Amino acid sequence: MYWANFLHFYQPPTQKSSWVKKIANESYRKIVAGLLKNPKARLTLNINAVLVELLKRDGCFDVVLGIKKLAQRGQIELTDTAKYHPFLPLLPESEIIRQIKLNYQTNRRFFGPTYKPTGLFPTEMGYAPKIARVAKKLGYRWLIIDELAHPEQKQMDHETIYHLKNDPNLYFFFRERDVSFRILSAQVGVSVFSSKMLVNLLGGRLQTHNYLVTAMDGETFGHHRPGLEQLLFDLYKVPKMKSVTLSELPRLFPKRYGLVPHESSWALLQKDIEQNTPFSRWNDRHNEIHQAQWKLTNLAIKLVNRLNPEAKNFSAVRRALDRSLHSDQYWWASAMPWWSIEMMEAGAKELRDVVLMIPGLSKSIYQEAQRLYQQIIYTAFDWQRSGKVESLARQADEDVTQRITTELPYIPLAEYNKITSNLKRQMLEAAKNTEYERAAQIRDRVTELEEKKHLLTKKHGSRG
Repeated sequence: MYWANFLHFYQPPTQKSSWVKKIANESYRKIVAGLLKNPKARLTLNINAVLVELLKRDGCFDVVLGIKKLAQRGQIELTDTAKYHPFLPLLPESEIIRQIKLNYQTNRRFFGPTYKPTGLFPTEMGYAPKIARVAKKLGYRWLIIDELAHPEQKQMDHETIYHLKNDPNLYFFFRERDVSFRILSAQVGVSVFSSKMLVNLLGGRLQTHNYLVTAMDGETFGHHRPGLEQLLFDLYKVPKMKSVTLSELPRLFPKRYGLVPHESSWALLQKDIEQNTPFSRWNDRHNEIHQAQWKLTNLAIKLVNRLNPEAKNFSAVRRALDRSLHSDQYWWASAMPWWSIEMMEAGAKELRDVVLMIPGLSKSIYQEAQRLYQQIIYTAFDWQRSGKVESLARQADEDVTQRITTELPYIPLAEYNKITSNLKRQMLEAAKNTEYERAAQIRDRVTELEEKKHLLTKKHGSRG
């Protein structure tokens, strides 16, 4: 079996230097070092150009140089994406094209000729027909999207390469959710997962000529989940899984099939499909914060596109708009269950400031931008004070549902106890070294595992 693994590296343009350095230490450097130690490990990597700039700004450029070295060795292929991580299906095509071109120009400057992407990763795997149109127009050969975008999920064949219907030159690679989620939710410390459990999970697929596509946020390995990076390295040692890049798959699998994918993202749930709300994490028609955010976003886009390119401060205004379109502000306003007033305020302020930078507008337009900014912030505080955020988060219950529905084969309670004991030792060691944030992070991981153990105890009884 061939394994095409995809990792996505990203931090928002508003990210503080302390966090960039922390994530570089806990995740990016560890992943790069682990890959350099194992020349047989291959993967496809997306790194948004804004993160490359942040790494340079914050003294972490060794991460970029390490990625460049891996690309030169042929261990990784680099994809293109939108520079500032905007959610592409909700933007005009002109803005999508601009963001992708900005990403290419910036990454090409830093990586040189090594940066020659043939594939496109749409932000959050957000897919709509316009994404395929843009990809074709810009000359990309493939897109990676979620398997829920596949119109015939139950009949999906892992020996077939899919392409856009009536266009055999644009391939679609569908991320397999189950295996991706299982890797992400794997138990730190359960070393048997990387061999025995994965073999059991994949079963006969390991013996046949087929392919597996997984895709995950790179920060999960080591930052969001301390120690999980070791599991990633262990997976690359499973003998029956030959790691390849996504671009290698068409050469290995000659069978083709044309289709038209559904609108989707990698945060999509089955209920989103049933309710025809594929992008609800970023634009929910019932979420008044989202509606105000998009009014402000569309106002800024419209006004900047009307601005004369010869105007004195056009370049500064245009750069400010590019940066302000990042998707984080909408995601963290969803309360499903993600919530951050800080991210909402930062995004709304950037968009408001874009409007205020444009000379010669009527007073009423400047006031409208300020009103929308205030509406976003005041509504967010109202939601938080009233308990609405907590209520929406409970209704979403996505995290718990995901953990249960993507559960690994049964793990004895003794193994869970061993895992939590090991993590508790790490937590105490981190606290002893005054790494208090790290200790708190590990503490939260222990709590998560204890909750999962409780769920499994209820489901399987008290088997030891």
